[in-house]
Amino acid sequence: MSLKPQTFDNHARYVPLFHFVLAAILLFNLIWTVWHLVKTPSAQRWVDVTMAVGFGIIFLYVRQFPVRVQDRVIRLEETLRLQRLAPDLGKRVGEFSCDQLIGLRFASDEELPALARRVLEQRMTDKKEIKKAIKTWRPDYLRA
Repeated sequence: MSLKPQTFDNHARYVPLFHFVLAAILLFNLIWTVWHLVKTPSAQRWVDVTMAVGFGIIFLYVRQFPVRVQDRVIRLEETLRLQRLAPDLGKRVGEFSCDQLIGLRFASDEELPALARRVLEQRMTDKKEIKKAIKTWRPDYLRA
């Protein structure tokens, strides 16, 4: 199986059944239950709306929790990369924000030290801006 080369423009990951189909189903369910509550109010209709809202909350957090863990792993991985590739920056790793390290994760090993120094010197904080500054993209196909 050959994978499409990853770039800034196509690196975002969407799971169609989750992001589009399930989101649409849950939104439809919420609208449906609210409509029925307004049309014929009852205790059961309130329970239905409460459950629909609960499913929406679950939908948001079921994605947010693994992404948060992924960000922590990225922070660790980039800390180790900086220590290996640029020991002087490895000592300054505490100066990087999590977003800066996430932005740097796609930089090739050859490009990382110079770009990391630039991020600190220019106080670049927007991870999208950092990703756009990468010239040699290091793909990551194993993201959550």
